[in-house]
Amino acid sequence: MKMKSLCIVLFCSILLVNCTATSGERSSESSADSIPEKATDITPLLIGQAIPDITLQNTNNEPAGLLEISSQNTLFVFYRGGWCPFCSTELAELASIEDSLYSMGFKIVAISPDRPEFLQQSMDDVEMQYTLLSDSKMEASKAFGVAFRLDDETYQRYKNNGMDLEERSGQDHHLLPAPAVFLTNDEGVIEFQYVNPDYQQRIDKDVLLAAAEAMAENQEDQM
Repeated sequence: MKMKSLCIVLFCSILLVNCTATSGERSSESSADSIPEKATDITPLLIGQAIPDITLQNTNNEPAGLLEISSQNTLFVFYRGGWCPFCSTELAELASIEDSLYSMGFKIVAISPDRPEFLQQSMDDVEMQYTLLSDSKMEASKAFGVAFRLDDETYQRYKNNGMDLEERSGQDHHLLPAPAVFLTNDEGVIEFQYVNPDYQQRIDKDVLLAAAEAMAENQEDQM
């Protein structure tokens, strides 16, 4: 797929969210200061913007800096947690295409509010080679502009159904990320993003592969 087709995909992905900011006008600082009450009100980082310099924890509770990770083409995936069946399906779908992404030179990093011990459970459930990171304080999700706050009724309903978000994250912020993917280049600049406030909808793996391929091909053409 060439760049013209990729541009159409990018345009469609941006339409999925209420992006009121424009490239260059929105900063990670502003996103961290204001947390929307609905997933439909998030304002994610846009194509052409750099990812934030934030350090998270891996499954061994060791620090992992996002900028250091993105020293090569990287796929960042934000998901709600291993408790979410739609997220578990997404992680499995991602595992099915990880070899193809690796062959194109991409790193793969999936980020959720789950604490490291819960990340390990997800790795045990899904056979994967890619990296899971804990954003328990939701610092990355806020900086990427995909965080929103659950209302009390929804939080309690989840808890009553055995999904205790405070236990999963170790925090009482009641925040979740809207499902999102970002493809970044070796300078940590976003070249593709897909964000959908409907947690039941995730990017098709073939569309993601096509976007990654087009990105890699465009970089080769510019060399």
